[in-house]
Amino acid sequence: MFSESRLNQINEIVKRYPEGRHKSALLPVLHLAQEDHGWLSIDTMNEVAGVLNLEPIEVYEVASFYTMFHLKPVGKYVLEVCRTGPCCTVGAEELVQYIEDKLHIQVGETTADGLFTLKTVECLAACGTGPVLQIGPEYKYRENLTPQKIDELIDELRAKG
Repeated sequence: MFSESRLNQINEIVKRYPEGRHKSALLPVLHLAQEDHGWLSIDTMNEVAGVLNLEPIEVYEVASFYTMFHLKPVGKYVLEVCRTGPCCTVGAEELVQYIEDKLHIQVGETTADGLFTLKTVECLAACGTGPVLQIGPEYKYRENLTPQKIDELIDELRAKG
């Protein structure tokens, strides 16, 4: 359940939109819900629907459309590799394979220690500096990636725990 302070924050978000356009608040409210819970369970999405006076399916269809929302538990660090054309032409597919081999997981899976989840996403708008990935939950970019840079990144994140 949302805390009272979170509900106040949601009410402030809803007020940004014209009367009768409360559905427009759905994306920012889903972000808050995911921030609170780490991912969007059915129960969490139902709570969002209730708070915004929407049908649950309206929330599900939006949450399942955008790759930024996690519909199952994820690791502490979510590695999201851009897999669109420009990044693929400079090695994104090979990079995904390298990460899968290094972490012993496939795209969409989480390491046994719960530290890393690997996802692929659409364009991260860094076409000139690919291959690129973003690291969630902070959504920081790493660009011009190589296997060596991936090794350094994973070591850095493991050291942070």
